[in-house]
Amino acid sequence: MTGDTETADVQGVALLRWRAVARVWIDFNTLILLTILLVAAIARFHNITQPLVDAFSWRETSTAMMADNFQQRSWNIFFPEVSWTGPGPSYQGREFQIVSYLTALLYQLFGWHDWFGRMVAATFGMVTVFSLHRLTALCWDEAHAHAAALAYALMPGPAMIDSSFLPDPSMLALVTLGVWLFAKYWTGGKTWLLPLATLSFTLGALAKPPGLAAGAVIFYLMICWIVAGKRRHAARVFAAGLLSLAIIAAYFSWAIYLGRSYPPYHVAGSGYIWDSGFATFFKNSFYLKSVWNTSVWWFYGYPFMALIAVGFWMPPKPAETSERALSAIPYVWLAAAAVVYIAAAREITSNPWNYHVFNVPLAMFCGRGALVLATLGTGTVPSPAVMLRSACIAALALVLSTVPLLKTMKAPIAMNGKLLGEELARLVQPGELVVAIAPEAGDPVAIYYSRVRGWVFPPGGGDVEWSKFAEDDATAIAQLEDLRTQGADYFGTAKNAADNRDRLFVEHHDGVVDYLDKTATKLVDSDKLLVYRITRP
Repeated sequence: MTGDTETADVQGVALLRWRAVARVWIDFNTLILLTILLVAAIARFHNITQPLVDAFSWRETSTAMMADNFQQRSWNIFFPEVSWTGPGPSYQGREFQIVSYLTALLYQLFGWHDWFGRMVAATFGMVTVFSLHRLTALCWDEAHAHAAALAYALMPGPAMIDSSFLPDPSMLALVTLGVWLFAKYWTGGKTWLLPLATLSFTLGALAKPPGLAAGAVIFYLMICWIVAGKRRHAARVFAAGLLSLAIIAAYFSWAIYLGRSYPPYHVAGSGYIWDSGFATFFKNSFYLKSVWNTSVWWFYGYPFMALIAVGFWMPPKPAETSERALSAIPYVWLAAAAVVYIAAAREITSNPWNYHVFNVPLAMFCGRGALVLATLGTGTVPSPAVMLRSACIAALALVLSTVPLLKTMKAPIAMNGKLLGEELARLVQPGELVVAIAPEAGDPVAIYYSRVRGWVFPPGGGDVEWSKFAEDDATAIAQLEDLRTQGADYFGTAKNAADNRDRLFVEHHDGVVDYLDKTATKLVDSDKLLVYRITRP
C-alpha cells in the first residue's frame, strides 16, 4: 500500500513538472509570436508617414481620392469616386472600399493626413501575420508557424504592399483570418466559428476579387468532410459558401453597373484572358518573364526564392502534422492562386500588388525551407546550432533581400508629382479645376496633392489609354482645348513627365508648350515644374 502511495506521489510530482514545463513552453511560443509581430510592425510602420510617391503611387492616390470623396462628398460606400476625371461625379466600378472608408473615418475624427491610409493597411498586415501564424500551426506545428510568420514579416513584397494605401492588405488579412477560423471549426471548434469565418472571408473577397482563391481551401476541407461521411457538417459549409458567393456576386454586379453608367465609364481591372484571348497570353508566355523580374528585383529576391523552393519540394512529413488533410492547405491555396493568375496574368503583372494573394502559401513554404536548412543534420530539437543557423538565415535574407528591395520600391519616384500638386494647391481657389501630368503619365498623384478635382493628361477612363501621349501636337492641343471648354483652370506638368514609351512631355509635345505660351499665362517655370493659368475661351 505504501509503495502504491509513493508511486502515486512520484506520478503526481511528474505531472506537476510536466504542466510547469508546458506552461513555460506555451509562454515561450507566445513570446516568439509577439517578437515576430514586433518585427512585422517595424517593417510595416517604419517611415509610415512617407507621402504617396513610391512605386505604387498611381494606385495609392486613386484609393486615397476615394477616401477623400467619402469624407467630403458622400459617405455612401457603394459609390466610390475618384477626382481625376473632372468635376464629377466620377463614380467607378471598384472593389468594396474597406481601407479607404476606414481612412475616411480617421480623416473625419483627426483631420486629413496622407499617411492614414498606410496606417490602416499596415494594421491589416499585422492581422495577416497573426492569422498566418495560427493557420500554419494548425496545418503543421508551432515551429513552422514561427518560421512562416517571420518569413511573411520580412519578405519585401508583403512588407511593401502591407504599408501601401491599397485594398490588398485588407483582402489578404480577412481571407486568411477566415480560412484560419474555418480550419479551427473543421478540427472540432465551436459552431460560432463558421459564421465568423464566412463573414471574414466574404469581406476579404469583396475587398479584392483575387481573395476568392483562398476559398479553394474551404472547398477542399468541405470535400474532405464529404469523403469522411460528415455530410451534415459539409452541408452547413456549402450553405454558408453559397451565401458568401451570392453576396460577392451581387456587389461586383453592382460595381460593373456603376462603372458602366457614369463617366468616365471605368471598371477597375483589365487584361483578363477572355479580354485579350488565349493566343495573346500564350504568345507572351503568360507574362512569366515579368513574374520573374518582379520576384527577383522587387518582392522576394534570391534568398527568399531559394527558401520557398526548398520548402515547396520538402514538405513536412505526415507524421509531423496534426491532421493529414490540413497539411495540404498551402498547396491547395497556391494552386488556386495559380488559376487566378492564368485567368488574369496581364492584369496581375501590370499591377503587381495583385500578387498579394500568393504571399500566404509562399510564406509557409519559405518558413518550411528555412526550418529544413536550420535543422539539417540536427533533427528538430531547438539546439544552439539550430538557433544560430536560424539567426544567420534571417540575417542574410534581411540584408540581401528585405532592406535593398524595400528601398528600391519605396524610392520617391513620383516626388515631382507631389511638388506639382502642392504648387497647384497654393494657386487654385475652391471649385477650380486642374489638368496635371505627373512624372509617370496617367498617375493622379499631382491632382491628389492639389486637393481639388481635375484631369490627368492625356485624359483617360473607360478603354482610353491615358499613359501614352498623343502622336502629334495637334491631337494633344485638341484634347487640351476640350478640357478648357469643360472648365479646366490650370495646366501643370512635371518637367520629367514621360509616358509609357519614355517620351518626355516637354520634348515630345514642345508644340503644346508653345501653344500654352501663346494662349495661357505662365505662372511657374522652374527646373522641375511648369504651370499655366488657362485663359477662358
